Amino acid sequence: MKSNKYFVIDFDSTFTKVEAFDVLADVSLSGHPEKDSIKKKIVEITNQGMDGTLSLRESIQKRIELLAPEKKHIRSLVTHLKGLVSESFKRNKDFFTSHADNIYIISNGFKEFIEPVVTEFGVKEENILANEFVTDGNGKIIGADTNNPLSANNGKVETLKQLNLPGDVYVIGDGYTDYEIKHAGLANKFYAFTENVERASVLIKADHVAPSLDEFLYLNKLNTAISYPKNRINVLLLENVHPIAVELMKAEGFNVETYPAGLDESELCEKIKNVSVLGIRSKTQVTAKVLEQASRLMSIGTFCIGTNQIDLKAATKKGVAVFNAPFSNTRSVVEMAIAEMIMLIRGFYDKSNKMHQGQWDKSAKGSFEVRGKKLGIIGYGNIGTQLSVLAENLGMKVLFFDKEEKLAMGNATKCKSLKELLGEADVVSLHVDGRESNTHIIGKAEFAQMKKGVIFLNLSRGHVVDVKALRENILNGKVAGCAVDVFPYEPISNEEEFVSDLRGLPNTILTPHIGGSTLEAQENIGQFVPGKLMDYINNGSTSNSVNFPNLTLPTLENAHRLIHVHHNVPGILARINQILADHGINIVGQYLKTNELIGYVITDINKEYNKEVIKQLRAIEHTIKFRILY
Repeated sequence: MKSNKYFVIDFDSTFTKVEAFDVLADVSLSGHPEKDSIKKKIVEITNQGMDGTLSLRESIQKRIELLAPEKKHIRSLVTHLKGLVSESFKRNKDFFTSHADNIYIISNGFKEFIEPVVTEFGVKEENILANEFVTDGNGKIIGADTNNPLSANNGKVETLKQLNLPGDVYVIGDGYTDYEIKHAGLANKFYAFTENVERASVLIKADHVAPSLDEFLYLNKLNTAISYPKNRINVLLLENVHPIAVELMKAEGFNVETYPAGLDESELCEKIKNVSVLGIRSKTQVTAKVLEQASRLMSIGTFCIGTNQIDLKAATKKGVAVFNAPFSNTRSVVEMAIAEMIMLIRGFYDKSNKMHQGQWDKSAKGSFEVRGKKLGIIGYGNIGTQLSVLAENLGMKVLFFDKEEKLAMGNATKCKSLKELLGEADVVSLHVDGRESNTHIIGKAEFAQMKKGVIFLNLSRGHVVDVKALRENILNGKVAGCAVDVFPYEPISNEEEFVSDLRGLPNTILTPHIGGSTLEAQENIGQFVPGKLMDYINNGSTSNSVNFPNLTLPTLENAHRLIHVHHNVPGILARINQILADHGINIVGQYLKTNELIGYVITDINKEYNKEVIKQLRAIEHTIKFRILY
């Protein structure tokens, strides 16, 4: 039976991310000496036409005259527009095919470039109503067909009157002309589409704001490509994460809020209540108290290597998956270690400070080459191993110590104990993780075991070194040079004063936790972490999670995916399968993995199911979190 619901959709800045005339400007004005100024005028005229301050016919004619386009330009324009379809429209292609009879594209744009784009989505040619170009016979476009009602003000209203659609009409668009349809009484509701552009004069007229097509389909209980509109999923990104991370999350359709600094516990407790995805760096502490307030939180991404700023046990018990960037800034940290090692062993830092004070101290005293020296690396993970390789290429002899069994790189030598390494190394570099058991692994006793004149680097975590013991050994000359990038307490923002016992000490380089702060590293992290977060939200994959059982899942096709997080107790999988069997539901695929705290079950089922099934699955004892994907 044919539906009595009709959907009228705008093209420019709705079906596509852009105004077609703006793109046509790039095509037709290529090489034109006044291209930029003409493009600026085009945008101004477009906006005037969209907000109703300029007549539509005048807007169209002015833009065509400025552009002086030719028919040959339209082919190139269409190619560009096909790559600029709105993300939520691409996600919901099934909507267009399943409701093809009832979907109309009504636009003040031109059929010549609209039709090739929208018909690829299943929109019927006869349901595309738009202007048509007029040419001079030589392939030059000189205007629009003025007999077409869409070339004039209220053109969409007149077009809808002629259509006389026999049912409820819903309009989706970003412009004033879309609102006019509702104003004329020809539509039940007008949805202001804001995925690509927001016009204040249009928003105040709308019945609803639709940040994406997902939202419109969800509100109207229509088939969607996703379980829940992504614009309703709140993402909070703190501490100036790289702009590319913000762009990626917004492009995915999430509602993204950013904040330049970290938040203290009380601030975060308040802020996190409606947050589903949290992104932080090293300053923000996600404590058990914070997690208690995080009723909607699904995932946390740390845009750095470490995760000790998060109570991982509490996060796991809460069913919150945590992801980090274990490799993305490795090279940046290693280069910093190499640079500081050379600066300190040569005494460059002190000599530079003296020069700034007007002192000329030309002397080789206390200045050495790194070649032939022994580098002791404590913590032989991703950073430690790469440092090992580069240091060996500089001619250093590398020693390393790690509590876990690690394969030596190159000619590096594994020490049997920390004491052995400290007794031999000319340079000691710390690269351990931030677990609590690593607190003060270097203290008074360990400094006593080091060579006199040792160079000491801590680019790992602040609490792993006893700072008072380090200060004492710098002042008594045991440590000839020191570089520290991490501290037991670090300011929450750039406005807070940095306080440390290490300030003002000789041959001591202090840096504000910037080992991984290079543009390359931050961009890599900005791409990597959102990818992991989106994989988890979109299909349940937990690859590289630091606290969840790791599962890499296939793309979901023609099925519902049931995601069940529970306490790791026996019998949960059997209970899930019994409920599904009781309701005669076919399992397409199933995946289970556990760790010491939780079990993670992914079940793909065929699309037909009773809502009672979901209720029963949620009610299984020991369930922590349950969600559905499709």
